[in-house]
Amino acid sequence: MSFQEKLEKNIWGLIVMVAIVVSIGGIVEIVPLYYLDNTIETLTEEEDSIRPYTALEQEGRDVYVREGCYLCHSQMIRPFRDEKERYGHYSLAAESKYDHPFQWGSKRTGPDLARVGGKYSNAWQRQHLRAPRSLVPESVMPNYAFFEDHIIDDSLTERKLRALAMVGVPYTDADFAGAADAVRGKTEMDAIIAYLQVLGTMVNFEKGKDYRE
Repeated sequence: MSFQEKLEKNIWGLIVMVAIVVSIGGIVEIVPLYYLDNTIETLTEEEDSIRPYTALEQEGRDVYVREGCYLCHSQMIRPFRDEKERYGHYSLAAESKYDHPFQWGSKRTGPDLARVGGKYSNAWQRQHLRAPRSLVPESVMPNYAFFEDHIIDDSLTERKLRALAMVGVPYTDADFAGAADAVRGKTEMDAIIAYLQVLGTMVNFEKGKDYRE
């Protein structure tokens, strides 16, 4: 009886071997990240304006994740000509350093949103979320008009920022103190628009520079 046949008939042996193989694969992928110099790109002072999300932007991001928007929209532009011509500069790891969880991926039922910030007006975004097909007739996106009826619960915002600070997001005491006031009376529509409008706007890209070097 071959080794494979023995494993197929021994569930515990199979579990152990699967664990070993998965562990080796994980080590091969993860360990290099700790010593490679270019795991996260180094940006100059002029290029780097990456900051934590404001309280309202973070609440909008929470709505985005809650509604599963990432299931149809990636936030990851690959370093290929066709992608850069359509969406803009390819995504940098540094842009997602304060994202928990980050929104990189490959699913694109809808367009990539990594550079959507500032591309459309707030009024356009609001109408598009209310009734996508009123602006994009071929869209299959659901209507999200109900965002305007839901007020942000400002009692939770400070706690959210403090939780993020525990995993390394550099929020300050002033951010915590002003969190509730920043979102009080705001709707989920206001919040998600604030989040969409900041995407891809925090790095001043130097034309022609390859940040993978």
